[in-house]
Amino acid sequence: MKVLVTGVAGQLGHDVMNELAKRGYEGIGSDLAPAYSGIADGSAVTGMPYIPMDITDKVCVDRVLVETAPDVVVHCAAWTAVDLAEDEDKTEKVRLVNAVGTQNIALACKRLDCKMVYLSTDYVFDGQGTKPWQPDCKDYRPLSVYGKTKLEGELAVADNLEKYFIVRIAWVFGLNGKNFIKTMLNLGKTHDTIRVVNDQIGTLTYTYDLARLLVDMIETDKYGYYHATNEGGYVSWYEITKEIFAQAVALGHAEYAPEKVSVIPVTTAEYGASKAKRPFNSRLDKSKLVQNGFTPLPDWKDALGRYLKEIGM
Repeated sequence: MKVLVTGVAGQLGHDVMNELAKRGYEGIGSDLAPAYSGIADGSAVTGMPYIPMDITDKVCVDRVLVETAPDVVVHCAAWTAVDLAEDEDKTEKVRLVNAVGTQNIALACKRLDCKMVYLSTDYVFDGQGTKPWQPDCKDYRPLSVYGKTKLEGELAVADNLEKYFIVRIAWVFGLNGKNFIKTMLNLGKTHDTIRVVNDQIGTLTYTYDLARLLVDMIETDKYGYYHATNEGGYVSWYEITKEIFAQAVALGHAEYAPEKVSVIPVTTAEYGASKAKRPFNSRLDKSKLVQNGFTPLPDWKDALGRYLKEIGM
């Protein structure tokens, strides 16, 4: 199986390439840069085939997919800077990447009759209520430019293809890039008090675990919409921060102990500072994974523990 992976300079693309290598599949990475520009960690992705591709350029996308002739495209590339997307001078660029770029890939996959995986987000919903969102729910009400453009990407895939996996994820963290865990660890070193929101509820998604699931998926023809985050229940960012520091202390980093840094729960309104409207309810129902024979992602606390060791804590 030959798999083209977009966005390999990012957290998820990096891990998908390594998972493909682990299973002996032919992975080809792509991104905007002329050569691989992700973390130089010596893992398989750093030495695997790479081809530059601007997903917003239809001619470029068509050429690359014809040249590489993949059996599957795993489309990880996206504009994910949620607040920046709200700036008037960025909106069109965000739509080009998340909507037009995705449509370019979907149409190329259609011509080649290959499978496509599209990574989407809980931001396609309005984040109200407390009931977990079902993967086949069509009650779309995105609140932000990011959410609207990711939904446009979803529709571009579903409207043009039959052999697709649309996988919604949330609260992503991985080795290659910025994420909430790294931010909290950095803040904990320089602040004795940290305010963290406790009224946004969801679950973390570890890209290492997600990559395994995505490759499991492309080995099948069980197409459709899925939700995939780590197991372990639904929690707030505040609860996650407390767990990050507790595990860091257990690994010997006393600077994160409660007497050194206080974590204060606040509401989203009290916290302020966000340009984009954030969903309060990011609970994603993942039962469809088990129904279709897929192994769910491990508990988020277990994932966090493995990640802290991976980044050298």
